Amino acid sequence: MIRTRRTGRGRAHRGSRAVATAGAAVAVLALTAVTAGCEPQAAGSTPAAPSPAPTSGSPTDDAKPGADGPGTPTPSASTPPKPTPTPSATAPAAPDPQGKVLMASGAQGKQVRELQARLRQIGHFNRTPTGYYGTVTVTAVQSFQGKRGLSRTGKADTLTWQKLLGMTHEPTAAELNPPTTRPVAKPDKRCMTGRVICISKNSRSLSWMIDGKVLSSMDVRFGSQYTPTREGTFSVYWKSRHHVSTLYDSPMPYAMFFSGGQAVHYSSDFAARGYNGASHGCVNVRDEGKIASLYAQVRNGDKVVVYN
Repeated sequence: MIRTRRTGRGRAHRGSRAVATAGAAVAVLALTAVTAGCEPQAAGSTPAAPSPAPTSGSPTDDAKPGADGPGTPTPSASTPPKPTPTPSATAPAAPDPQGKVLMASGAQGKQVRELQARLRQIGHFNRTPTGYYGTVTVTAVQSFQGKRGLSRTGKADTLTWQKLLGMTHEPTAAELNPPTTRPVAKPDKRCMTGRVICISKNSRSLSWMIDGKVLSSMDVRFGSQYTPTREGTFSVYWKSRHHVSTLYDSPMPYAMFFSGGQAVHYSSDFAARGYNGASHGCVNVRDEGKIASLYAQVRNGDKVVVYN
């Protein structure tokens, strides 16, 4: 058996190799540490977006609290957005340049009748004054306003009324309440005695007669072919000054009932539309002043004659 003698040189040689190996490992670790923050990208690829930096509750130097970027304020939970200003509900409305409205659609009375009579004097109202402010009156007022360079509202305001007063004279009694425009038919023989409301379908007129004498006359309108006004001799059995139809829910002022639900009464629709419409069987009167006078004179039991 041959012995091999270990020498210090052999150990030194192995130690040198160990040191070299360790040095190489340290160099690799150092290179890895340097390149860890720069991940290699494939050609044509898009670099990954950097992770957002953590934020703190305090603002940075170039942004306001809660801002998306420098100088761009946004609403936050602790700072509510300012409300958009809106016009005040209590702000006063601008005054109408034509002044206060004195009369408008639906109005009725003596002043409306005067308005109509004055408009008729200068050719803007071609009907008998009725005292009711309906569609015909609205159109007449618009016509007058348009001729005078005013806003065509159809309402009789202060300026419109003053201009109308300056162009017309005070209406006479005949202008305010002119006689019926339709010729009165020869009375039926049944109308010649007693107190009678004598109604002619042919002439579309009503005459109030006592003992054969005509005291007043007025235009009337009747029911349509589907709801005709009954003909014959009747008597007034009930008067209702402010009556409203329970069947049609329509007003029937100065109603004088003579046959079931049929009555002689004032009709604002007749005053506004004339013979373009019809009643549901009643005898419509379009002159409120005349029907009011008739209503005051007629008594329950007075005769009513309706004929062709």
